[in-house]
Amino acid sequence: MFSEKVIIYTANTCADCQAAKKFLTDNRVDFTEKPVENEVFKQELIEKYQRLATPTIVINDQVFLGFSENRASLKKLLRTPETRTVDPVCHMEVDPKTAAGEYSFKGDTYYFCNVKCREKFKSNPEKYLKKENTEKFASSQEIFDPVCLMVVSPDTAAGQYDYQGLTYYFCNPKCREKFKANPEKYLNPKQEKEFSSPTKIISDKITRITLNVYEMSCASCVQTVEKALLKTPGVLEAKVNFANEKAYVSYAADYTTPEKLIDAVIGVGYHAALPGQDSEAEDEEEAKFISASKKRMFYAWLFTVPIILWMLPEMIWGVAWPNHQAFNIGMVVLAFPVIFISGWATLKGAVKAVSLGTANMEVLTALGTLTAFFTGLFSIFTRIANFSGVAAMIMAIYLTGRYLENQARGKTSQAIRKLMELGSKTAHVLVDGVEKEVPIEAVKIHDVMVVRPGEKIPTDGLILEGESSINESMVTGESQLVKKKPGDQVVGATINQQGLLKVEATKIGPDTFLSQVAKLVEECQSSKVPIQDLADRVVAYFVPVILVIALATFFAWIWAPQVMQELLAGVASLAPWITPNLQGISAAVLASVAVLVIACPCALGLATPTALMVGSGKGASAGVLIRRGEAIEILKDITTVVFDKTGTLTIGKPVVTDLKLVSGVTAFELLTWAASLEQGSEHPLGSAVKDEALRHNLTLVQPQGFEALPGKGIKGKINYESVFVGSISAVKELGLNLAEWQVSVAELESAAKTVIAVVKNGRLAGFLAIADRLKDDSVPAIAELKKMGINSVMLTGDNIRTAEAIAGQLGIDQVVAEVLPDQKLNEIKKLQDKRGRVAMVGDGINDAPALSQADVGLAIGSGTDIAIEAADITLVRGNIGSVISAIKLSRAIFGKIRQNLFWAFFYNVVAIPLAIIGLLHPVIAEAAMAFSSINVVTNSLRLRWINILPRYEVTGKKRS
Repeated sequence: MFSEKVIIYTANTCADCQAAKKFLTDNRVDFTEKPVENEVFKQELIEKYQRLATPTIVINDQVFLGFSENRASLKKLLRTPETRTVDPVCHMEVDPKTAAGEYSFKGDTYYFCNVKCREKFKSNPEKYLKKENTEKFASSQEIFDPVCLMVVSPDTAAGQYDYQGLTYYFCNPKCREKFKANPEKYLNPKQEKEFSSPTKIISDKITRITLNVYEMSCASCVQTVEKALLKTPGVLEAKVNFANEKAYVSYAADYTTPEKLIDAVIGVGYHAALPGQDSEAEDEEEAKFISASKKRMFYAWLFTVPIILWMLPEMIWGVAWPNHQAFNIGMVVLAFPVIFISGWATLKGAVKAVSLGTANMEVLTALGTLTAFFTGLFSIFTRIANFSGVAAMIMAIYLTGRYLENQARGKTSQAIRKLMELGSKTAHVLVDGVEKEVPIEAVKIHDVMVVRPGEKIPTDGLILEGESSINESMVTGESQLVKKKPGDQVVGATINQQGLLKVEATKIGPDTFLSQVAKLVEECQSSKVPIQDLADRVVAYFVPVILVIALATFFAWIWAPQVMQELLAGVASLAPWITPNLQGISAAVLASVAVLVIACPCALGLATPTALMVGSGKGASAGVLIRRGEAIEILKDITTVVFDKTGTLTIGKPVVTDLKLVSGVTAFELLTWAASLEQGSEHPLGSAVKDEALRHNLTLVQPQGFEALPGKGIKGKINYESVFVGSISAVKELGLNLAEWQVSVAELESAAKTVIAVVKNGRLAGFLAIADRLKDDSVPAIAELKKMGINSVMLTGDNIRTAEAIAGQLGIDQVVAEVLPDQKLNEIKKLQDKRGRVAMVGDGINDAPALSQADVGLAIGSGTDIAIEAADITLVRGNIGSVISAIKLSRAIFGKIRQNLFWAFFYNVVAIPLAIIGLLHPVIAEAAMAFSSINVVTNSLRLRWINILPRYEVTGKKRS
């Protein structure tokens, strides 16, 4: 029994809270629950920990923010016993009491979820233990690539480099080259010296969190928040996204905590909080924020409309009703609540920014409106023109722009929200043979769920019983139903259309497909495209420069009024709102206020992230998941696409078509030897051989001493006799003479069949010919890429004749064949040297290095996790048409980014000079400023309606 004091702050709507309470209860930990629905506890949580997100778990003086992400730490602290172990083959959790089998190896006992896993492990324990140890190492001591901060394992790293006695590991060769060129740039970023030590970069306590950041008004705010976070000791990286109001922070847990990060944001005048587990609660908070923004706008116009109506006679006929003194006092009285009540948050934000030595849009707006407002006070006692009414109009338009902008920005992430909302809320689970309806959060791995026709599949799983057609359109974007039978995988939130299914839950919570999609999209949205660096550099100097220009404009009108009047008089006839006889300090105030309110970096800050957010959401709904924003900028300029063959251009399920036998060997013997050995292999060709043997009901023998020879084949012992199964070239290396089979092999290879040889006890036993069917859309997709001006290259380990035959069917002109896995990366380098930007499309483990080396790596979603991790873009649908969709999406997103940046820059370049000479009235200037920001967001939102399907798919749908 754990004896320390444990307190947990919870909320009724928080699923993570329920999981935390269950965890503590199961482990016999006494705890005090403090529901935040109780105002006392709510206030206590806010005052002590400056947050409201739940659960917050307090153990003595240690605070854990959230349960799921801190489960391992809590387990270690509470010293909870492990009641389950992990199957070393498939990594499923297994209870030793109910395990399907066990096996002792080198003094340790391993437990298995099924007999097949036990037999696989028994045949080659080292293979699985090496993988298991690598994963344990990665999880227990995360090592980070010092360039991109991705987690890497020394065993699978794409490269390493020794510097000052330490070894650094890299996720891809490009990161290694960057680090090698300037290690200090990455080891000693401009942060506090105490965290610049290289040893901290490989700390096992490095954590990544996301913070919600509120009350940012422009791109300058983004830089202020980023600087504040980076100054916090222990912070490695901080990226702030203005469009979705989130900060993505990597930090060392032994140097700082989430509370300190939140304090850093609050310290520079903004509000921050950890995202809650309940998305509905977050939506409610956002709705409250937009509602408050709407109220401020409404009350501002409530006083501004009378101001406008009162000003009209004076503007049109020059009559101040009932007299000038009453008019001036009335303007001040009506403008006061607009500036100091509705606009109070803006003024407060400006004061905070100035006190911190920074300047943002709120500073510009506050300076402009306050300057104009105080002219109203002075006009009561002097002859200066009264612009207090103008100040009220500026503030009202500003607040309207902020409200419309917030609403529009809320729509930029709608696609991914809608996708997450597709998930089921409950599940029907069999408990001791009795069906019970439980919340989706209560579903555990291995639970058996009952899914009836028309119901959503609650979570990712494996069909145990029943056959059905599944609507997987939310995964693939395809409306066509997919047939499913026992043994097939299903994805949570897809819809069971026909039969009754029993599904075993294999993934829950953050591991499900939907959660992984959200994670990939968030990774994309948190990244920055290179072109954004230009906008960021401009924004850094923009507001200070505008303040100088506004000051210079004021003194220019004071010291050189004749020059400025002449400039204005030349164009005054084109602008009826201008008062050409306005002179002295009144003219100076009017022009300088116009400069202040026209110049806003808001549009520059929104130009890139809004397009990236909408585009990534559009891609997710079409099965194109972007991991890195940088890939979007590069993909549009791709000149060559390199395709792996098996599983990428072909369906990846080859079948045995021919057998060639040496005299004295029967077909069944040849198949038995080859299929028995292939039991230790996971290669698609090996699966074809095994399937053929099972089709003939052959009895297979468990191989001994199995060994995979990358790019060549496999070897081992079957019934104590040596057997080798591999490529023709590998057999030739063994010294066997294949002259009499040369013609037969050539004929098979010319028919686009892969030929593998079987060697027994050093003597040739025969050949198996294997063919893989092309994916349905491979031929039209390659043709469309050619029309788009993009070259296609096939890169394969297969023999040259088979590869050329398949390439001929596809219309691919260049083939690079007989390439070993470690040579694929070099082939990509050669193509980059010859052709420039190169994209790689693959699905296998051996494609991972090439995917990393390519300028853009695209992983087929049906491929391995390692390939997907190494890629920049994941193609969920698994067909070649998705490559075209990704390229079209890249061009569309970057097109919007260019348009947004052009209009943001163009608007300021044109408007500021006009404001300086007095041609832009401050009210019109403010309206133009608000319009520019709204225009950028709405322009990005148009991405939701673009068509990124390949032309042949669009044409096919029209015909049907």
